[in-house]
Amino acid sequence: MPTEQELIAQRLEKRERLLAPDSTGRVGDPYPPRVTRTHTAAAAVAALEAAPDAAIEAGLPVTVVGRVAAQRIMGRAAFLDLRDGSGRIQLHFRRDALADFANLDLVDLGDFLEAAGTLFRTRTGEPTVAVTAWRVITKAIRPMPDAWHGLTDVETRYRQRYLDLLANQRAREIAQQRALVVATIRGFFAERGFMEVETPVLQDQAGGAAARPFVTHHNALDRDLFLRISLELHLKRLLVGGFEKVFEIGRVFRNEGLSYRHNPEFTLLESYEAYVDYEHVARMVEELLASVASAVLGSTVIAHGEHRVSLAAPFARTTYRGALIEHAGIDYTRYPTREALAALAMERRVAFAPDASWATILDALMSEFVEPKLIQPTFIFDYPTALSPLAKKKADDPDTVERFELFVLGYEIANAYSELNDPVDQRARMEEQAAKRAAGDDETELVDEDFLTALEHGMPPAGGLGIGIDRVVQLITGEHSLREVILFPAMRERAGDPPALPPAPPDGPPG
Repeated sequence: MPTEQELIAQRLEKRERLLAPDSTGRVGDPYPPRVTRTHTAAAAVAALEAAPDAAIEAGLPVTVVGRVAAQRIMGRAAFLDLRDGSGRIQLHFRRDALADFANLDLVDLGDFLEAAGTLFRTRTGEPTVAVTAWRVITKAIRPMPDAWHGLTDVETRYRQRYLDLLANQRAREIAQQRALVVATIRGFFAERGFMEVETPVLQDQAGGAAARPFVTHHNALDRDLFLRISLELHLKRLLVGGFEKVFEIGRVFRNEGLSYRHNPEFTLLESYEAYVDYEHVARMVEELLASVASAVLGSTVIAHGEHRVSLAAPFARTTYRGALIEHAGIDYTRYPTREALAALAMERRVAFAPDASWATILDALMSEFVEPKLIQPTFIFDYPTALSPLAKKKADDPDTVERFELFVLGYEIANAYSELNDPVDQRARMEEQAAKRAAGDDETELVDEDFLTALEHGMPPAGGLGIGIDRVVQLITGEHSLREVILFPAMRERAGDPPALPPAPPDGPPG
């Protein structure tokens, strides 16, 4: 069995032979700048099926292009399978009809061909092109993965996604479903009068979420900037500026660990609508997810391992306090100090960092005892104020804010607030967060003076929403790992790889 390097050497030698002058002195080019295509593979098959017998007898001319997926050379004839983005079609080569038939020896699996000829069906009914002219249009130098029979090595699938897409139909299906999810979400918001906008990726301060940012340096300005961790604060500025319905779908970056639920860069949807509250947003989320499931799957019921998840409204609803009492027997209002809550967490064997705040410990208890039990779509309403520095307090309970998170299959899908628009209250909460950061907690909200200045000009009451697109795709496709639904997920350094960034920290909060 030849080694990979030996196979590469053979292909390079074939490339040189393709470049050599032919008997007329013409030099071939296995990488031409232009090609001809009259039909995709699917269109050629459809044309054959639709044509009357007389037209087929007279000859239906086509020119197709694509990658060689299979070869069967049998002395005086050869059959090749050609695959393009639409599907597959068979090519038939005859030695007595082609002066360059012998050059098929220069073709390998994975090469791209252009083939002209006429359509017919073989005795077994296979749609086929009887080739009258052909040429190599891309010579592949590296061999394909165990060609077209499936690529199963997970490391290779994620690190070389192009091979995964070539070898695995499921990988292509997920990529196509993801595109449809995003298109459906865009259409949903457009139909409701939202304007899609774009906000800065590079920011002076990475605000809008409690997460560690990535830092980069601007050479011309000679200052450090941050990759955004959220879309929120700039979108709210647009509400101040007079727009009433805005949304953005964009990449955000959080300097966290890697896992089957976390990737340091991910796609986030955020929307903000003036003059509505979090109850309105919750109803919109129910409509949105049902619309996405129906568009992609034709049903609101999703098979996910042993579970069948229904995205039909209404979703189950409870409160943060009620969920902890129900699932863990913990009433957090009985543990108002950090010391008391820490003692409870240690008693329940829930891990937390030595410098973790009261809010961080409470979130750890929620993640341990409640979230894994939320399989069917469940809204958790009314969070402790300490966990939500950007949400509006409930009128009858200043220790609780109007916030919900949606959980499905044990993980967060959506996060929403009745947005805080009191600039005095907002400043006080940001300064409280800054004090925690000074004490060593680097996953806190920042004091953003520019945002506070905007808020002081007046922002209307509003409902805001954040949804992780990757997790929605994971839900819709029934996939267990986030890496299956991200085309190019972040991967840890392999032995033998060139030096890269330092190892990632342990997993942080959900992105």
